Amino acid sequence: MRVAVITGGCDGIGAEIARQLASRDGAGIALVLAARDRDKLEQVAGQCTALGAQALAVPTDVGDQAQCRHLIDAAVARFGRIDVLINNARRSAHALFEDVPDLGWYEELMRINLWGSVWCTQAALPQLKASQGRIVAVSSLAGLIGVPGRTAYSASKFAMTGFFEALRAELKSTGVSVTIAYPGVVDTRIRYRGFNALGQEMGSSGLREEGAMTVGECARSIVAGMEGRKREVVMTGKGKPGRFLKLIAPGLVEKMALAALKDDVRPH
Repeated sequence: MRVAVITGGCDGIGAEIARQLASRDGAGIALVLAARDRDKLEQVAGQCTALGAQALAVPTDVGDQAQCRHLIDAAVARFGRIDVLINNARRSAHALFEDVPDLGWYEELMRINLWGSVWCTQAALPQLKASQGRIVAVSSLAGLIGVPGRTAYSASKFAMTGFFEALRAELKSTGVSVTIAYPGVVDTRIRYRGFNALGQEMGSSGLREEGAMTVGECARSIVAGMEGRKREVVMTGKGKPGRFLKLIAPGLVEKMALAALKDDVRPH
């Protein structure tokens, strides 16, 4: 039986990855789900159990190192091993840098998006090396291309990309794979709950969401990349060439990034 730990597992991409793994592997997988919302977490765990998997809900704030360690300890105490760690917990943000009066929420965003993944990975690494397991880091296209109005979010995701690229090289001889996923705009509520310039919940999205990828499609791509031990999973038609275009036509890529914003949140 494989044991998979999934952070940000109470809704959106994390919850859908859990359901897809449970549906596909049934009794062959145990899922350890982490998020702050206990009620939603228990609900997703129940859905996975109904699909035949074993599931453990561990309420966790990944912005706290001690809670990250507790999550991994709870997984090992219950199931005795860890084969997969999916670092999916994250928070969004949208604000022009010049409009931000207090950068305190930038630090909080970095703790969630970067440090939560680092802390969970450090705690789980001995188990992952023992099982020659898989690490998945759910980054963002904003971690490949800087997006206007998303200085904080892009910074956290670029840092995440750099950490996991370096870690992949360090773990090359251990049999542990590191897959970095780069979703574009996905049909979730993450942007509505993200920080605005004042560090409050936005309540809306600053991005154009026409043609957003479905959660199911995104989760399937991530799971396929994980199972194939792929280095990267770059999503969307613009995302794949965009990272290379910025080397030869950076001005064009900046125009593409601006075009992704709604008119009322573009730079003044």
